[in-house]
Amino acid sequence: MQRRPQRALAASAAALTAVTLAACASSDRDTGGGGEGGGEARSGGTMVFGATGDPAMLDPAFGSDGETFRVSRQVFEGLLGNELGGTDPVPELAEDWEVSEDGLEYTFNLQQGVQFHDGTNFNAEAVCFNFDRWYNFEGLATSPSASYYYQAVFGGFASTPDTPSIYESCEATDENTAVIRLTQVTSKFPAALALPAFSIQSPTALQEYDADNLSGAEDALAYPEYALEHPTGTGPFRFESWDRGNGQVTLVRNEDYWGEPALLDELIIRTIPDGNTRRQELQAGSIDGYDFVAPADYQSLQDEGHQVLVRDPFNILYLGFNGGNVPGTSANPALQDPRVRQAIAHAIDRDTIVSSLLPEGAEAAIEFMPPTVDGYAEDVTTYDHDPNRARQLLQEAGAEGTTLRFYYPTEVSRPYLPDPAAMFQVISQDLTDAGFTIEPVALPWNPDYLNAVQSGQADIHLLGWTGDYNDAYNFIGTFFAEASNNQASAEFGAFSAPEIFQALARADQEPDPAARTALYQEANRLIMDYLPGVPISHSPPALVVAENVTGLEPSPLTAEVFSTVSISE
Repeated sequence: MQRRPQRALAASAAALTAVTLAACASSDRDTGGGGEGGGEARSGGTMVFGATGDPAMLDPAFGSDGETFRVSRQVFEGLLGNELGGTDPVPELAEDWEVSEDGLEYTFNLQQGVQFHDGTNFNAEAVCFNFDRWYNFEGLATSPSASYYYQAVFGGFASTPDTPSIYESCEATDENTAVIRLTQVTSKFPAALALPAFSIQSPTALQEYDADNLSGAEDALAYPEYALEHPTGTGPFRFESWDRGNGQVTLVRNEDYWGEPALLDELIIRTIPDGNTRRQELQAGSIDGYDFVAPADYQSLQDEGHQVLVRDPFNILYLGFNGGNVPGTSANPALQDPRVRQAIAHAIDRDTIVSSLLPEGAEAAIEFMPPTVDGYAEDVTTYDHDPNRARQLLQEAGAEGTTLRFYYPTEVSRPYLPDPAAMFQVISQDLTDAGFTIEPVALPWNPDYLNAVQSGQADIHLLGWTGDYNDAYNFIGTFFAEASNNQASAEFGAFSAPEIFQALARADQEPDPAARTALYQEANRLIMDYLPGVPISHSPPALVVAENVTGLEPSPLTAEVFSTVSISE
């Protein structure tokens, strides 16, 4: 893979980029990718796709998980989308955009003749209704479990003056022009607008079904009728039904779609949590494809005539430490010693992990973001596999035999972690050989494992991240910015590292692309010197489709769209 081009923020460069990307978006809509299928492709038919879990609900503004977004991407669209098969932003409901010289004002020229699925017209007023909706969330809607991505990109809300927002306003200067103003420059904008969480939804439906009326509790949200039965976007598929008892979402082609219409009549997304069951259902012909193929199954599936579509790696698997240095937290005291953290890093044989547990094309990681993202630094401090050095560091720290509660998930396969139990076994043995004592703790992925990790119960744990969009902050800012580490329950423990926090804040707010890249490189160097965890690998996850499926383009973001898919006889 080649390094992606940097995005310019100067007005002239942004305008040129927007025009170019608009042409690319049009081209992408008219062309289907994917593997070779048998027979002549035809429009129509039904595709049944095997997903790994149920969506949490169907309002993408409250979404944060891949299965919710898998459905959202078919029903909704945002001002921006992602290039087909890539990670860079391209116009979607916006024809193009311009950026002011100070990087604070974005003018979006909108597609015309677009309607929401309920017949409501899409226009600049609808765009501003959605932006103002997010900014004016109140109550449970402002909890991180409800509006994670809004807070990750924009910060606070109108109702949270102590946590300011970088969103200032949205103005419909005419029917087809929306101007969004920010209070400060951020590298996350506008690329983050390609996230499903920022999909533009029908103002009519949002109001009719009281979409913001969440109930329950922060850790057990109850969603309103809109999010369960009436999601209303502009996308190539319309929502038909969700059989929650049987884990099946049914979407149908939007016959009034403004762009190139979907080829399929119907798309059914079925929940099949077990990977072996997904494979058997494909082999039996009861589904037409599924996600997160086990690497060990690649060859046998191909031998049977199925198409294994491998995504480019755009993720990170890491071993996280609960080793914060803030007094009064639950962090493991041994992990507060940098020599112990370095010993763990030297103990892990990343090259063997990549060659034995991950699919072809996986790479050993040296920092917490892939090399294709601007800001990647090739000169960070590295920790080669060296068990003798690990034992020496433990001895110097007086920490020989340190017990580590090593948490790993069950009942899950992730893009970066296809076999958690096998990964645990290899890393556990590496750590044992280096002089650590391992106490294994296996928990079901959701909610047990995730809750345990976030609440600081684990000393070390396996976790990862697939990038949401092509920006360094989306990786290292998500993990290590000050706002992510100001509480004891944060995943990496509550650690204070002012140099890292300041470097990330400076990089995020730097309007010059070249200077921003240099600042992110420096942040990566600081992070790997501090070592809050061990980056392990970047892995290319795969999905598989039957021989007669054409047009499915694998996405590094695991953000596939199905409008280009067809089934042949």
